[in-house]
Amino acid sequence: MATKVGMMTYFDPATGKPVPVTIVGFREGGNVVTQVKTAATDGYDAVQVGYHGVREEKLTRPELGHLGKAGAPPLRHLQEFRLQSIDGYDPGQPLDFAEMFKEGDLVDISGKSIGKGFQGGIKRHNFKRGLMTHGSKSHRALGSIGAGTTPGRVYKGKKMPGRMGGTKTKIRKLKIVKIDNDLKVLMIKGAVPGKPGNLLRIAPAKIVGKNIPKN
Repeated sequence: MATKVGMMTYFDPATGKPVPVTIVGFREGGNVVTQVKTAATDGYDAVQVGYHGVREEKLTRPELGHLGKAGAPPLRHLQEFRLQSIDGYDPGQPLDFAEMFKEGDLVDISGKSIGKGFQGGIKRHNFKRGLMTHGSKSHRALGSIGAGTTPGRVYKGKKMPGRMGGTKTKIRKLKIVKIDNDLKVLMIKGAVPGKPGNLLRIAPAKIVGKNIPKN
């Protein structure tokens, strides 16, 4: 897990071309293994990771007891990562991002997208607007949403105005351009969900077939 810091332009030292990158940083406390789940005890193999150290007053007693059992400090966020092999992971073990990722790796990043509030069809679903002339009576209106007597209702899933954004979003196959060990940040090509300060979940990209970006 990591925190979105912001975006900037990174100039490729080899070609000199500008590359839009997102700066991803790690808060105090980093990532710590808080629980190791096995098929024998939990029915599946997974590693629970805690992130973002906080004061004890910020957590409940059950949360502090769970973290204390693993020998981990007070951490705000807990998430599970299912792995094919959980060998080498122990409760209380800190995870170093520089050892887990390398420059050029492809990753999947998920997080909560920026909430846009209640929006119309044009902004939310890229609908085309009507004529803006004097005689037109439909400029940005939604228009017909279905037939009358048959079916006599609006089908589920109809694209209409409503809440936009503020949902869990995943961006796949983003390339790690640079790893800065001094500043403890990753530079990832392209945009990631959410605004600066947003919590992100980073995992190795699931490569299916030959659909791999060229750059």
